[in-house]
Amino acid sequence: MKILIRQEVENDFQEVNHLTFLAFQNMKFSDGDEHELVANLRKSEDFIPELSLVAIKKGEIVGHILFTASRIVRDGIIFKSLTLAPVSVHPTYQKQGIGSLLIKEGLRIAKRLGHSNVNVLGHPDYYPKFGFIAASRFGILTTMDVPVDAFMILELKKDSLKNINGTLQYAREFGL
Repeated sequence: MKILIRQEVENDFQEVNHLTFLAFQNMKFSDGDEHELVANLRKSEDFIPELSLVAIKKGEIVGHILFTASRIVRDGIIFKSLTLAPVSVHPTYQKQGIGSLLIKEGLRIAKRLGHSNVNVLGHPDYYPKFGFIAASRFGILTTMDVPVDAFMILELKKDSLKNINGTLQYAREFGL
């Protein structure tokens, strides 16, 4: 299966919003508004266009991933982070590796752009294969009431989280 991954452009927005709606409409832990979150994040000061990627198969957008700026805050000190959310794959193409391709390419680009770490709230059996570990191991917390092993972080630069701890602040569009 040949998949092209490229940066999302404005002409993709409507198709990506629909794809995101479809990808999450039957998910157990979804509130069904991920497509609205993506639309709002695009207008945010935390939006990073180079880290909004689409996966294309036979001319159709079949997947999307978004990374936005976030912050780890401790006693008024701010450390930069990226949040990976959401990853959307059209239901017809789920479980075929498209999400993994998007994640790997997104992480590669994030590293190339000079970002030092990425956090994610996700399945603890899935994200570790990309190198994510429990953020609590670094003393990094989230304000959300989630299982500790579901909130993970990845160092893109070795030791970039050394001596960094605190609470993650998401882009305000997440409503957290």
